[in-house]
Amino acid sequence: MKNLPIGIQTFRDIIQNDYLYVDKTENIFDLVKNPKGVYFFSRPRRFGKSLLISTLNEIFAGEKELFKELWIYRSDYSWKKYPVVRIDFSKKKAENREDLKGFILNQLKNIASKYSVSLERDQYDEAFDELLTKLSEINKVVILIDEYDKPIIDNIENKELAIELREILKGFYTIIKACDEYIRFVLLTGVSKFSKAGVFSGLNNLEDISMDARYSSFLGITKEEIVDNFKDHIEQFAESEGVSEPELIKKITYWYNGFCFSGTCEKIFNPFSALLLFKKLVFGNYWFESATPSFLIKLIKEKEFDLTGLDGVNISESAFSSYEIENLKIIPILFQTGYLTIAGYNKDRMEYTLAYPNFEVKNSMTECLTEAYSFVERELVHGYAWKLIDALRDHELELFFDTLRIFFANIPYDLQIKKEKYYQTVFYLIFSLIGLKVEAEIKTNIGRIDAVIIDKEVYIFEFKFNGDKDNALRQIKEKKYFEKYQGIEKDIYLFGVEFVDRNVGEWTVEKMHV
Repeated sequence: MKNLPIGIQTFRDIIQNDYLYVDKTENIFDLVKNPKGVYFFSRPRRFGKSLLISTLNEIFAGEKELFKELWIYRSDYSWKKYPVVRIDFSKKKAENREDLKGFILNQLKNIASKYSVSLERDQYDEAFDELLTKLSEINKVVILIDEYDKPIIDNIENKELAIELREILKGFYTIIKACDEYIRFVLLTGVSKFSKAGVFSGLNNLEDISMDARYSSFLGITKEEIVDNFKDHIEQFAESEGVSEPELIKKITYWYNGFCFSGTCEKIFNPFSALLLFKKLVFGNYWFESATPSFLIKLIKEKEFDLTGLDGVNISESAFSSYEIENLKIIPILFQTGYLTIAGYNKDRMEYTLAYPNFEVKNSMTECLTEAYSFVERELVHGYAWKLIDALRDHELELFFDTLRIFFANIPYDLQIKKEKYYQTVFYLIFSLIGLKVEAEIKTNIGRIDAVIIDKEVYIFEFKFNGDKDNALRQIKEKKYFEKYQGIEKDIYLFGVEFVDRNVGEWTVEKMHV
């Protein structure tokens, strides 16, 4: 059973130390076989972008023997050696303009030294031009840029600085097009996809392959690759869980599969979660916990974004290229960072449907949002959700509503909010979380049926803000919210609940028999 390369982003280390490597070199060959290519490729964090850059570095360095067991070794690739300019912007957090300029210049000088080239220019953009010109005397140059957008993302909450750093990067990337005659291959990777009018305005020959169906599984691991490459790990895990391998694969798929980056909707696993799962043999929120999206959640609250439509939102194709510092839009950011993914594509309308990719992301994001809106700590949110579920199942309804009140009691009294909409959002999040925990079905539709939980029984809730519990119950009956659930042979409970003085007030319940 091969060792798992957790946290290892260097291709040479993985091969020489016999770590498990999912062979992606056929996809890589499709890129490098072209006499010239200038590409951009975005993926969320922890998807293997740095490993891809490292792999390309070895290919263009002509290190054929490293690939002996892989697809590309048997191909007709020429294995010529090219000078490589490789820069990883994740190595440095730029605090100001001079920080970023200094970092770039230092990286260029290190690369020049590696190839015994001396640089006379001290301006970062001029030095880049000089380096490419001199390296081209050896052979045409390969440029590999990892985390191209990191300086901007690191400072995204400081809009003025982020814009300044964007302009520096724009000037740097513009040199690539100006030196086109010296270049063999270019790949820039990152998380965000800024519009071509922004960072890449001077690099308009860049081909964006981020949502190209040919490269939808370029990074990440498909279900078939999980089954083929992790056979021994699956067998070991199934034995420890006491389940069959098909049962285990089904659960792993539910938890971690579902990321999709093209209209074909080819689903893939995030490799970080998959590797940690097979190492620890315990289901957990591995990818999500590696970086909590605090900035995104803050932005969602500031813009008073309607969360009830988040899981299944439709957007146009053009929305993916409208990401700019001056006007940050929530949906494109959530997609690019991996918290939403493509769930469907309508070719006629050129319209995408986005949704949470899997249980790990949906459950973790819902917990984070519930904490942000209710001010109940996330560690407690999880426990309270289970307390609500257990109380419903045991018909301890006083305990259920007492627990529900905790979420609203923590909201600061002086919070400047549009009250009803805000509290409706909290209800939505709580009931979404309950539905996830029971792994059954929950329907929330603020404005129609407020909440429906389908577990061993069916629970229908109607909330009245500054209204009467009996009126809430009467509305359920008059509008016959229960009708669609009468054929599933489960008892149905109707709850009328009033919401007064910023919290859950009195309630009433009526049971309908099958």
